Amino acid sequence: MRDPQKLRSARWFGGPEYEALVRRAALRSEGLGPAGFEGKPVIGICNSWSELTHCNVHLRRVAEAVKRGVWAAGGVPLEFPTISLGELFMKPTTMLFRNLMAMDVEECITANPIDGVVLLSGCDKTTPAQLMGAASADLPTVMVTGGPQLSGHWGRKEIGSGTDGRLLFQEYRAGRLTDEQLAEVEGCIARSNGHCMVMGTASTMASMAESLGITLPGAAAIPAADARRFQLAEDAGRRIVDMVWEDLRPSKILTRAAFENAVRTDMAIGGSTNAVVHLLAIAGRAGVDLRLSDFDRLSRETPFLANIKPSGRYLMEDFYYAGGLPVVMKEILPLLDGSSLTANGRTIAENVADAACSNTDVIRPLDRPLNDEGGTAILYGNLAPDGAVIKQTAASPHLLQHRGKAVVFDRYEELRARIDDDGLEIDENSVLVLKHAGPTGGPGFPEWGHLPIPAKLLRQGIDDIVRISDARMSGTSFGTDVLHVSPEAAVGGPLAAVRTGDVIELDVPARRIQLLVEDNEILGRLAAYEPPPAPYRRGYGRLFLREVTQAHEGCDFRFLERLTEGEAAGAFDAERLP
Repeated sequence: MRDPQKLRSARWFGGPEYEALVRRAALRSEGLGPAGFEGKPVIGICNSWSELTHCNVHLRRVAEAVKRGVWAAGGVPLEFPTISLGELFMKPTTMLFRNLMAMDVEECITANPIDGVVLLSGCDKTTPAQLMGAASADLPTVMVTGGPQLSGHWGRKEIGSGTDGRLLFQEYRAGRLTDEQLAEVEGCIARSNGHCMVMGTASTMASMAESLGITLPGAAAIPAADARRFQLAEDAGRRIVDMVWEDLRPSKILTRAAFENAVRTDMAIGGSTNAVVHLLAIAGRAGVDLRLSDFDRLSRETPFLANIKPSGRYLMEDFYYAGGLPVVMKEILPLLDGSSLTANGRTIAENVADAACSNTDVIRPLDRPLNDEGGTAILYGNLAPDGAVIKQTAASPHLLQHRGKAVVFDRYEELRARIDDDGLEIDENSVLVLKHAGPTGGPGFPEWGHLPIPAKLLRQGIDDIVRISDARMSGTSFGTDVLHVSPEAAVGGPLAAVRTGDVIELDVPARRIQLLVEDNEILGRLAAYEPPPAPYRRGYGRLFLREVTQAHEGCDFRFLERLTEGEAAGAFDAERLP
């Protein structure tokens, strides 16, 4: 029923009151006559554009395409900015500010005369932050991600930002790459707008948005520079107007089944380990009881199909040309809930029914997977009682079952200062350990988990050893890195008790990470442990340290998770304000 009086925005602009008059006058001051906005859905375009976020710098043009679609469908587009999170530029880490951006997005949506919203995201944390905020606001929502960069080329070699950058810089540290060659790489590894063109966190979270059903189908992998990215944005602008009239809200899309679909899809594409913490946080906003153990259960049942770096050979352009995420989801459709509703009003099964693969080496068929299990495994043991994660498809097979002596660093600064010291007692069997890099210890859960291989080992031809931390790592990274150890060292987790020389056992097939030290000795060490002083005494940093949950809970603020029905009865409700 297209009743303009039932639009949320009518409470701002409708009626004879003085307040409505001045609000209408405010829109007229922007050049909109009454015929341009009265009785029409107001569509907010939530833009994370920023020149400090290079992945998102083209989103102004994407916004113009969305506006064309909104106008064509009979809506009124009003673009607004929020803070933006640039992965490469922000210190100490963008993850410190993901929750802040989510709050910004939620409050901008709920406080303004908006009937529906189009989210424009790209860089790693902008996508989950916007989804968290929109899930909390629960107005009709569709997301348009910015898309990956074009493939990099160095000579005759295709290279991907992040993954190949790390590999080549490792070669430089080992003395096998010259200064001039490194300068050439710098000039050609990122040659267009868009986010990393490997299956890093940005590509993964774009895929998660599509698999959750909050984007139009096929949205995740279109290159940022491809004209089809802007055509899809226009289509999203058209679609959001109908979603308003249909009252199709995130709460109808972000169901338990949708999150299980997303987790399975993440496993099939070999997605970033960061997807674990982001999906947990988004689920918390949606009121879905998603748990870390669910990731491992679904990973064991879902094969890995996408041959994309860092777990495979190809880049995101190749993935798109092979058919993209719809092909992956069609392959694993027997494992998905195909009846899950999506933003275009159709089900997952309907959306992927006609998907066809044009390169079965890039996207493998279900009966010929790259790995029988999914990309991420969840580990437990006395070192990680609440869990830890490892990207098993990007790890060295010979290290997936390993026992070695720990070489421990208490702080990241200490690691950076000493890792290339030729006097460091470490060999290929050692287990490199970093503490105090978790949500509170970092602070902010920085991407320090891809611990550097000591230069002296690189010169010996050793390019991987087991590495363990309570940090995250970039989705573009690779290697046998055990991450997100929970609870973290800074809150007295068992990682705080590890000392150089202790023996640690990793057994990924058994899903175990174990400190081989007597229980009484561990308890004694933890009793004597003193956490480092808090780095923030005021402002948002202090709020973050006080309220953030642990890695296995999504690192959101507990007070932002969706309230239960009983709790909500006494909560502040912005919709009841005059």
